[in-house]
Amino acid sequence: MMDLPQIAVTSQPRLLGLLRIATALLLLQHGTAKLLGFPHVAMFDTMPFLSLLGLAGFLELGGGILLLFGIWTRLVAFLLSGEMAVAYFLAHAQKSFFPILNQGELAALYCFVLLYLAVAGGGAWSLTRDKFTPPSI
Repeated sequence: MMDLPQIAVTSQPRLLGLLRIATALLLLQHGTAKLLGFPHVAMFDTMPFLSLLGLAGFLELGGGILLLFGIWTRLVAFLLSGEMAVAYFLAHAQKSFFPILNQGELAALYCFVLLYLAVAGGGAWSLTRDKFTPPSI
């Protein structure tokens, strides 16, 4: 018979690590598109580096790399969560109350996933281990 609580306890660090890595890779796309032009996004062609979008690109590129390797996961995730909250309220919320109408679903989801990582830590495969271990189920 399967012991589901035990499977959950043993799988949790690895799944948390996968969530951190997947989030980091997706954030890296935003940073590289803004700063390096890859993948090419036409709206970033004339973006000045010393602008809010340029600052966001630096945060996403640098923070994405740190998250990918699990370096200072809690601090980096907390800062990036704040960046996503600011992005949501500056770029999306003023268009409509509903995220589906203001195209802010991704910023809101990033905000909450990163906030979770800030509390839960980096999980498995982090280069730096957090002092706190996430609660088990």
